[in-house]
Amino acid sequence: MSDGATGWGEPLYERVLAGVPEGASVLDVGCGPGVFAAFASRRGFTVTGIDADRSAVAAARREVPAAEFEVGDAHQLDGSFDLVALVQVLAHVTNPLKVLKEAARVGGLVRATVWGREEESDVRLFGEALSPFLPPRGARRTPAGPPPLTEPDRFRKIARTAGLEVLALDEVRCPFDYPDEDALVGPLLTSDIGRYAVNAAGPAAVRAAVLTTFASRRQGEGYRLWNLFRVLDARPA
Repeated sequence: MSDGATGWGEPLYERVLAGVPEGASVLDVGCGPGVFAAFASRRGFTVTGIDADRSAVAAARREVPAAEFEVGDAHQLDGSFDLVALVQVLAHVTNPLKVLKEAARVGGLVRATVWGREEESDVRLFGEALSPFLPPRGARRTPAGPPPLTEPDRFRKIARTAGLEVLALDEVRCPFDYPDEDALVGPLLTSDIGRYAVNAAGPAAVRAAVLTTFASRRQGEGYRLWNLFRVLDARPA
């Protein structure tokens, strides 16, 4: 859960851009409302962003007037770029292998980020807080298919299959800062599992469970969580 957190992405963005010379061309695939694009543009990169969501592209154009944005499909890229950045997008596309193949085709460098394993991040505590109000794990449907990209070996394998030479797979820990209790709890209550828990036990019980679980993460009036991400650093083989 990151909706209530502030500024968490900057360590990740720094790693994605590390060592790339100022002025280099960057394709931000799945740019959303332009948060990473704004970060890259402020550091002197020439940024092009694409996203399938027209409203997100419109928001990005307002946020980063110095960059170019297009409505487009991550599975079909055009042009040639010094760096193709896939920041937290592979979990949201239909075919991650195809997207990585396209990135390899149009990019001199490819850097892609994914979450770490659930047990490596404090985000798991949201699930632990709600577990008394959810069906037993054995009763929940297990996703079919291959291991997720959160598994490092799987991430490396799919990158190599896409025609990339893996230079590194680095870990980046990002602080998720929530300014107060409402910022921590509010987005959770509107999520699918949050609504399920509220229907089962009521909002007061769910809120109390979350605040108890996160008590050790309290900092002043707010909360700080540490979450782990992996950054694939690769180039066309």
